[in-house]
Amino acid sequence: QVQLVESGGGLVQAGGSLRLSCSASTSNFILGTMDWYRQAPGKQREFLARIIRSHSTNYADSVKGRFTISRDNAKNTVSLQMNSLKPEYTAIYYCHWRSDYGVDYWGQGTQVTVSI
Repeated sequence: QVQLVESGGGLVQAGGSLRLSCSASTSNFILGTMDWYRQAPGKQREFLARIIRSHSTNYADSVKGRFTISRDNAKNTVSLQMNSLKPEYTAIYYCHWRSDYGVDYWGQGTQVTVSI
C-alpha cells in the first residue's frame, strides 16, 4: 500500500512563508501526477498545484505567483513553497498522487494556520 506523508505545516503570521513536503513510500511516484490541495473548514477541497513527470507545473489562479510546487525524484518527495500567506489560507493541506495506472492516493493532511 502506497503511503503519502505530509509535513511542514504549522502556525505562521500573515505575510510569512511555509514549505510543505510530501514523502511517498514508492519510487513509482515519479511515473504519476502529484498535486497539492487544501480544505478549509466548511469548504470543499480545493486544487492548488500540480507537477507531472516532465516537471511541468500548473497552479490555481488563487495561488499563482505565491506558491511553487517542486519534486525531488531521488528522495520521492514533492514540496510546496508557500509565500505571502494570508489568513484565508488557513486549512488542512493534502498531497495527492495519481499513479500511472490511474489510482489515487492521498496523504493524511497537514494543518496550516495563518494568523492576522
